[in-house]
Amino acid sequence: MRQVALSERLRTVAGMVTRGNRVCDVGCDHGFVPIYLVQQGISPGVLAMDLREGPLRAAREHVLAYGLEERIETRLSDGLHNYKAGEADTLICAGMGGGLMMRILEAEREKTDSFRELVLQPQSEIERFRRFLWERGGVILDEEMVEEDGKFYQVIRAAGKEPQSAKLDCGGELCKLMDRYGPVLLRKKTPVFLSFLEHEKAVYEEILANLRAQGLTEQKRSARYAEVELLLRDNRLAESIGTVVS
Repeated sequence: MRQVALSERLRTVAGMVTRGNRVCDVGCDHGFVPIYLVQQGISPGVLAMDLREGPLRAAREHVLAYGLEERIETRLSDGLHNYKAGEADTLICAGMGGGLMMRILEAEREKTDSFRELVLQPQSEIERFRRFLWERGGVILDEEMVEEDGKFYQVIRAAGKEPQSAKLDCGGELCKLMDRYGPVLLRKKTPVFLSFLEHEKAVYEEILANLRAQGLTEQKRSARYAEVELLLRDNRLAESIGTVVS
């Protein structure tokens, strides 16, 4: 049987799953991540769920085409609504907005807390999303950043519920920096992450140059200028900071 091909982003998501874990993929789309997980021997079985009939039908067809219907179940579900606690060890939630992901995790909190690990790839509101994880008792275990088609994506592996001793302890300024960039990414300083910081810095510097050239009122220019300068300061701090508590 031919091997399914994934984008680098989705390979990174799949690679975060602990080998041997049963997986529930919420928002499975066309089902290629579940197929990859089984084909690569990462997971013995996957529950592939989606809110939409169309993608779920496509996922079911792909599962049949790869001959994996005995190991991958497809199920129509709005978030975790039709999931039963204990059916899987790992929750995958990837490729959707951070706000929607937070609503899914919070709507079925007991079910979310029943997973051993969460593999999450929010497409937006990442700073707010990390703060949400910490405030609800989660712990970020690992993070990766990938660049694909000129865009940067962050993938997070978290423990849904950990004892108080495992929780993050940091000061206000450091916590803010870790919310924005991620404690593990700040520590790892991978080439992709450093490339992201360089890209972000160039964007902020261009905004500041444009603000200087625009004929805005002093009050409007000063407020926006101060905001972007603060973002640029955090960017430079992220590049220079040493080991970060995680």
